[in-house]
Amino acid sequence: MKLHFAAGNGASRFRPRWLALAIMAAYQGVGAEPAALLPTVEIVGTTPLYGIGLPIEKVPANVQTVKGKAMEEQRSLTIADFMAQNMTGVNVNETQGNPFQPNVNFRGFAASPLLGTPQGLSVYQDGVRINEAFGDVVSWDLVPMNALANMSLMPGSNPMFGLNTLGGAISMQTKRGYTHRGGAVEFSGGSWGRYNTQAEYGGVAANGVDYFLAGNYFDEDGWRDASPSKVRQMFGQLGWRNEATDLSLTMSLADNNLVGNGLVQREFLSTQGWSAINTKPDQTVNKMAFLNFNGSHWFDDATMLSVNAYYRNVRTRTLNGDINDDINPDDAAFNLSNCVAGANEGDAEISCGGALNRSKSRRIGYGVTGQINFNQDLLGHKNLFIAGLGYDRSRSDFQQSTEFGIINGGRGIDGIGVFGDEAEVDLRGVNRTWSLFATETFSFNDVYHLTLSGRYNYTRVENRDRLIPDASDPASLTGNHDFRRFNPAIGLAITPTKTLSFYASYNEGSRAPTAIELGCANPAQPCKLPNAMAGDPPLDMVVSKTFEGGVRGKLTSDIGYNISLYRTENSDDIQFIAANSTGAGYFSNVGKTRRQGVDFGLNGELGKFRWFAGYSYIKATFQSNFAIANDVNSSAVDTDSDGEGDTILVGKGDSIPGIPRHQLKLRGEWEALPQWTIGANIVAFSSQYSHGNENNDHQGAGAKVRGYAVVNMDTRYNFGNTGWQVFAKVNNLFDKRYYTGGMLGETYFTANGAFMGGDNDFAALVAPGAPRAAWIGVRYEFGKPTER
Repeated sequence: MKLHFAAGNGASRFRPRWLALAIMAAYQGVGAEPAALLPTVEIVGTTPLYGIGLPIEKVPANVQTVKGKAMEEQRSLTIADFMAQNMTGVNVNETQGNPFQPNVNFRGFAASPLLGTPQGLSVYQDGVRINEAFGDVVSWDLVPMNALANMSLMPGSNPMFGLNTLGGAISMQTKRGYTHRGGAVEFSGGSWGRYNTQAEYGGVAANGVDYFLAGNYFDEDGWRDASPSKVRQMFGQLGWRNEATDLSLTMSLADNNLVGNGLVQREFLSTQGWSAINTKPDQTVNKMAFLNFNGSHWFDDATMLSVNAYYRNVRTRTLNGDINDDINPDDAAFNLSNCVAGANEGDAEISCGGALNRSKSRRIGYGVTGQINFNQDLLGHKNLFIAGLGYDRSRSDFQQSTEFGIINGGRGIDGIGVFGDEAEVDLRGVNRTWSLFATETFSFNDVYHLTLSGRYNYTRVENRDRLIPDASDPASLTGNHDFRRFNPAIGLAITPTKTLSFYASYNEGSRAPTAIELGCANPAQPCKLPNAMAGDPPLDMVVSKTFEGGVRGKLTSDIGYNISLYRTENSDDIQFIAANSTGAGYFSNVGKTRRQGVDFGLNGELGKFRWFAGYSYIKATFQSNFAIANDVNSSAVDTDSDGEGDTILVGKGDSIPGIPRHQLKLRGEWEALPQWTIGANIVAFSSQYSHGNENNDHQGAGAKVRGYAVVNMDTRYNFGNTGWQVFAKVNNLFDKRYYTGGMLGETYFTANGAFMGGDNDFAALVAPGAPRAAWIGVRYEFGKPTER
């Protein structure tokens, strides 16, 4: 019998005979009991594709893995939600105030849905990188949670995970009917008018075809003012396998309407309540169709071919109600009464207090990757060699416009039907990437295991400006840009015993500038993302280099641990540089940045009690000197001799904003009764610098966001073998008031929210954390195999 075992990062299939025997001994459903159970072996994939994996003790990195069952039991709304509460080194900035739009940071590198955030993590779903080509952003609302079988967090600049793997890679694998048989229906509701319905069903037909279906519907009013959201997701899978071949086709569909009203003046929270917002609306509509084919074939017991082909179509529309930063009350022509329907553009531009910024984008991507896996012994020693080739192409069409408007009493924007042409954009960006990769793990003996890897990437970005197509025009976005690099890696794992493993590694990764970054890189023509771009100079590719070392093992049969130390340095790092406090700015290579620190994890069981503790220290700093236009930082210097500070000077060693230096996570789960389980999470983060204080020298309010600790609880009760379960979840049990991020800025409103007619004052803007909330639900499972 040929057995395919899926586990760990990349859902890798590992087929040595001894492992097949171990799995059959542990999970066989019929027949005689085996005389002895072989130990469980955790297998980790070394590439995003399905392939032959490695036992985790041979992997020279502190890989964190999790099964979908754990995410289900904690009722995590998104994969980002689960990571923030349970995975070492991860923190979330709730910049948008929407649970489906978080900024996820791991070791100081981000995976965010927001354009302008420096992206440094690659995210994969079933072997396909789902960072959008237009900005490398990650839309967490497009990932169907109840379709996830497992996920892994791979640290470092691992070149096997391709572009954008500067600080790590998140690899998610979806369920299929062969491994997830039976069905479930779940409904929950509670705080903020939230209702969440989920359903799933999987199985294997008589002809051997396996199938899995999942659907989600989420609806809530939101905990902040005017912040409703709807999320609708569908997922389907068809597969077929025999002893040598495994084929699977998946489809993901989404139609989501998200409102996240962003940062708010800290004074508003005191005078108007914790749910207060700045201006409105801030709406994002995402629609997606994603087809993905994975196949593998064993030529013999040690040679396997893996292939992947995909098509992804994502459409996004945004509507943002903002302050019109072009108004100038000192201008003789300024007159709010001129902001009326039928006004000419010039009068509206200098007289209207508000602006409705709209954008529309469509991203179509497709690609194919193939790799060959060899597990033959080499020179009488265990050996794993994988080599592959990949091609990805994406086309992004982006349009934007600005309509001038009146700020109403609720700080919403009422458009007057007059549009400005200064910020109008119509851009097509085409990305093409070829990649060639290989990795080799050679075991000198049972103790020493050497891994060598490398990947060559060639990326071409072609921007075509449909408004100003002539590339010779300085204002045109049209241009061609080429980026190429070979990224190497080397690692050594030492396994003196079955319960102790040491490792050390060095690896390199890179990220090519995206179409939007290349279209917004001119300090003389700042953009207000995502709403404006201008013809700009080219940017250099970001290159990251990571050193990591650590140890993992078991203190006792019930207590495991891991410790890792790392240092990642980026060259030519790309940051969004604010040109003023209203959000306008440009992308620029700022030289070197560095993230270094330590991750420590401890987990175990004590009778009916399971627990986990994780601590991370992250020191993220700029390593080059550069200047940023900034007139709200108290340390700003006067560079234009007008008597007012307008620029801050960032120096080597200054901390990167938005990254807390210390974080602690605790998870405990107690089986109070055979049917009743109670769990709790505690997450604590130290203070962080606010954006706009990159030089760390601002002395006024808002220089830092204070640290905080939050307690969450969950519980579930199973009604015997009936399939019925009730559950409940409480977030922020003690109703802690805290901020997950901050920015120095300006406000055009009084503390009570009245518009000041074009005048503006300094403001400490913050991202308030969600208050206490509770939900209760019921789940019914049917047709699932009986667990032994």
